[in-house]
Amino acid sequence: MPISTSIKEKRNGRPTNDAKPVRRVFIKSFGCQMNVYDSQRMADVAGREGYEEATKVEDADLIVLNTCHIRERASEKIYSELGKIRELKDDRANAGRETTLVVAGCVAQAEGAEILRRQPAVDIVVGPQNYHRLPQLLRARRRGVGAVETEFPLEDKFDHLPASAPEAIRARGVSAFVAVQEGCDKFCSFCVVPYTRGGEASRPAAKVLAEIERLARAGVGEITLIGQNVNAYHGRGEDGRSASLAELIAAAAKVPGVLRLRYATSHPNDMSDDLIRAHRDIDALAPYLHLPIQSGSDRVLSAMNRRHTVRDYLGLVARVRRARPDIALSSDFIVGFPGESEADFNETLALAREVEFASSYAFKYSARPGTPAAEMEPQIDEATKAERLAALFGLLEEQRLAFNRRLIGRRFDVVFDKPGRRAGQIIGRSPYMQSVYAEGDLSLIGALAAVEIVGVGPNSLIGRLVAPASREMGLIARFAGRSPT
Repeated sequence: MPISTSIKEKRNGRPTNDAKPVRRVFIKSFGCQMNVYDSQRMADVAGREGYEEATKVEDADLIVLNTCHIRERASEKIYSELGKIRELKDDRANAGRETTLVVAGCVAQAEGAEILRRQPAVDIVVGPQNYHRLPQLLRARRRGVGAVETEFPLEDKFDHLPASAPEAIRARGVSAFVAVQEGCDKFCSFCVVPYTRGGEASRPAAKVLAEIERLARAGVGEITLIGQNVNAYHGRGEDGRSASLAELIAAAAKVPGVLRLRYATSHPNDMSDDLIRAHRDIDALAPYLHLPIQSGSDRVLSAMNRRHTVRDYLGLVARVRRARPDIALSSDFIVGFPGESEADFNETLALAREVEFASSYAFKYSARPGTPAAEMEPQIDEATKAERLAALFGLLEEQRLAFNRRLIGRRFDVVFDKPGRRAGQIIGRSPYMQSVYAEGDLSLIGALAAVEIVGVGPNSLIGRLVAPASREMGLIARFAGRSPT
């Protein structure tokens, strides 16, 4: 990142610096894809206030921790991080450099003023629905007023966010997230999202498409539509009626420059017929579906308030695979949920064996204060949870490696997004989300190119280019005039 230089003049025989000092912001994002997106938009907001992005926290005048409340001991990890930043803030103060510390995101929403009480070095606490108000909060802080902003506002934050600058978009790469939906109405008994993000709300389709068009013009070719319950999307369409996620995907696929579309994360109960058909009919939509089930036991699913059964889930998987036989499925699992018996856990293993996932995530249950599951009995001991997690993870890892090995000899399109570790190598992502390494020219970064898979690494695929990107189809690197590094 370029550093602004000062113009020095002689005034009364002494050099002076009349240039306005550069202010820098450092944003650290924890957790989900939505937080990554929110952090980028907070950087846009800070940029409007004159902040440049810092690559090191030590250089930042404004430090933002964008927090996640989903993972185990999330709050304590944030407080540990804040302790380190407090020391940095003190060191900068001793050197005459002021630092503003902001805690944003879901921990901020859940804990509010408690964060200020436990860590006085924090200046601003702002929830995920209010970060568009950072400029006002920063100006108030400069007047010596701290703030806690965690109310759910009446206005839509997206209406107040600045558009990302083209240079900022290009710096972030050829893939991007676009938030289309936030919040959740499902109230799974283990989950804090309805309390920290609020109820389900969808952005109007026209505004989503306008953001996608800006990204594509700046060179982004791969778009992931995101939301806590993204397939519950029901934003207002141009004709005034509610548009489905499938309709939004169809419109996004027509945006010039969009090479590939994905979406995450889905709930089985919102997997509609038209969305299944979209996987069959829309070429730009990747043959990949993340569809969390959490448990293979109907008894546990009921206690989780998931509102579907194992039979429902397996039927849905069959319908999706009939529509798109080459689709890769991934899922989320929670082991050691309160009351989970050994028989319940064995049913989870049986479901995983039946579905054969391409990749999945598994976690030990950890209680979230204020959620119904936190009060359920019996709570499972940590040793049992660890044993079950290891068994499930072992099975899921076997399935992931087996899926990757089955791709050897397959040909498919890869979106290349960065140089490899050595000269002449480029890296991209397969339709199934794996990293793909291939020998190729850097001009292919930002392009979609056909690759044959010739090998498998521990966490990636090795490919060979079998056809150049087509200029006639517009599948060329759109970062012309800019170093891909």
